Amino acid sequence: MKILRLSSRMVRATALLGLAAFPAAAQTTASAGNTESIVITGTRQAYRGGFAPIETPQAQLTINEEILRNSGSVTLDQALDLSASIARQNNFGGLWNSFAVRGFVGDENLPSNYLVNGFNAGRGFGGSRDLSGIESVEVLKGPRAALFGRGEPGGTVNLVTKRPTFRNAGEFRVSAGSFETYRADADWTGPLNDSIAIRAIGFYEDAGSFRDTVESNKYGFSPSVAVRLGAGTQLVYELEYARQEVPFDRGVVAPNGNLNAVPIERFLGEPGDGPLLGKVAGHQLEFQHDFNNSWSVLAGANLRDTSLTGFSTEAELATNRQRLFADGQTLSRQRRFRDYDGAYWIVRAEVQGRFATGPIQHRILAGGDADRFRNDQVFLRARPPALASNPTAQQMLAINIVNPVYGQYPLPTPAPLTDRVDTQKSVGLFVQDQLSLTDQLDVRVGVRYDDYQQELNNRAAATRAVQTENRWSPQVGVVFRAANSVSLYATYGKNFRPLSGADFAGRPFKANTSTSLEAGAKFDVYGGLVTGTGSVFELKQANVLVSDPVNAGFTIAGGKARSRGFEFDLQGEVADGLNVWLSYAYVDAEISNDVLDPNFALPVKAGDRLLNIPGHSLSLQIAKQTEVLGRPLQVGTGLTYVGDRLGEVGTQFELPAYALARVFAAYSVTDAVSVRMDVDNLFDKRHYLNSFSQLWLRPGAPRSVRVSASARF
Repeated sequence: MKILRLSSRMVRATALLGLAAFPAAAQTTASAGNTESIVITGTRQAYRGGFAPIETPQAQLTINEEILRNSGSVTLDQALDLSASIARQNNFGGLWNSFAVRGFVGDENLPSNYLVNGFNAGRGFGGSRDLSGIESVEVLKGPRAALFGRGEPGGTVNLVTKRPTFRNAGEFRVSAGSFETYRADADWTGPLNDSIAIRAIGFYEDAGSFRDTVESNKYGFSPSVAVRLGAGTQLVYELEYARQEVPFDRGVVAPNGNLNAVPIERFLGEPGDGPLLGKVAGHQLEFQHDFNNSWSVLAGANLRDTSLTGFSTEAELATNRQRLFADGQTLSRQRRFRDYDGAYWIVRAEVQGRFATGPIQHRILAGGDADRFRNDQVFLRARPPALASNPTAQQMLAINIVNPVYGQYPLPTPAPLTDRVDTQKSVGLFVQDQLSLTDQLDVRVGVRYDDYQQELNNRAAATRAVQTENRWSPQVGVVFRAANSVSLYATYGKNFRPLSGADFAGRPFKANTSTSLEAGAKFDVYGGLVTGTGSVFELKQANVLVSDPVNAGFTIAGGKARSRGFEFDLQGEVADGLNVWLSYAYVDAEISNDVLDPNFALPVKAGDRLLNIPGHSLSLQIAKQTEVLGRPLQVGTGLTYVGDRLGEVGTQFELPAYALARVFAAYSVTDAVSVRMDVDNLFDKRHYLNSFSQLWLRPGAPRSVRVSASARF
């Protein structure tokens, strides 16, 4: 663990945010266990209706700002570790978010999709999502296509942003941590007059790493404005801009399953490649009007442009080109160049209301949307020759994993490999009605119709293919209020997600589809201070990408998978000043038919486990509020457990289980100033977060310490 020290980088970060007044306003501002509530400008849960969790026939988990701060989460990946239902997947060398919900992941060649205020936002290449400007992270489990259309097969993640308030509030926070990691966040919101409130949010981070030569730099800002147009009418605009420079890092290698082949610090790329540059610019506009207490309309638009550009040097995976499998020391590597652009827009509107037909009460949610996603990829590659040709070390761009020497050979110029544009368009209509048949029994019926088109323009091959599909996505659910604070529920739903790329004939793949059955119980006790959900589920997935058994080197959407399990989530103040967060999941996820692995054409048998999915996962966090010298002190601890996982498809290579402990303490020096310390991986456990193969294996960080100070105003 390196000694923390203030450097000129931290001074620059603080000065930049101070001068630019990047503000980040929160709906609640937390300080060492003190939470000051700030009144919101009348926004409500976007595009889901006004249903309380206990009356919703699906499991969902809300990770609020206090939980995020106590867990030390500043990125989406860290936040999702708090939900045991989510497992990390191959994150493209650290350049995007990829996760599986309830054992299922969508397209491994694209980032996992997530929503921001109900709008699709994960599509694209703007880099790993930072949590600056995010008030809460919602894990909406199970298929959600009946409302949102195409999405991840196992569930949906929705980020709720911090929005303007009509009360002045702000916070400035700086932190310094192990591996020369420095960060500054600034936060301010307030009214301009009785009708207009603004909020501005910004962050700057300059970070080293426990990985040799790997450093990153990122910053972003997200100003917003809320306008009251009249009684019950509001318009909100939000801007998102972020820029990050991050070296492409595939992690370490474990040849023949040897996890101790190299230290976890060892970087096996080329520092001379420089970082990849990811950028995102987004605009979101939302209009809300309440006609009366029963009826309202919500309409919005979202435009998001992302890009990812840069070089990387990575381990070659093909056995017939990889020297490491022959001598155990020499790693053959590829050099790649990527120029990816993603452009996405959507317009969406809905009306919600309530009415009665005789004794039956109806809560209706109906609307429509139209969207377009353009995925433009230019990909170049320089690959080592087959070992049979007896290539030189320079031809293999070789590096010794025991004693690496960077820059030993001139970096080769990659040649064109992929040059294509995948454009997805959809127009959808949806309606959902939750019928209260009695005071205790609700039935939810919903359906969505999508007219979907996918066009694949292969510029390299000068070919163009188009496919059109019409899809119905139904959902049926039942909620029974067994008591005022307890409900039982069951639900069935369908989901679909388009896949990128094409088969041997140049035809776009059929969409990945999933169906889900779920049942469970929810409770909300002590006036809402403690809430929880226990659920069982079974999901089935079709049109999973696998290798084409006839045309080598190509894939088809011919795989099937099944996932079933049990989940339990609990959160709240279980005793005076004692808050507990608990999330546990048991997931049994496996392939359902005999196929060939899509990357290496290795045989995969029905019943084989799915990649990176642990059987058991647990996240526990405990925080205690007390006083020292008459001032609030919050102390806490956390535990993350992830079971063993399959580490490479088609083999027996596994990632071992791990358990990580953390501790934190936050002290309010004054009503406005607080200091905090976090220690992650307290016992310095060696662990691995995910892998794609034995040569692309991502290690987790060793013990690290972070200290921070914040001032509220």
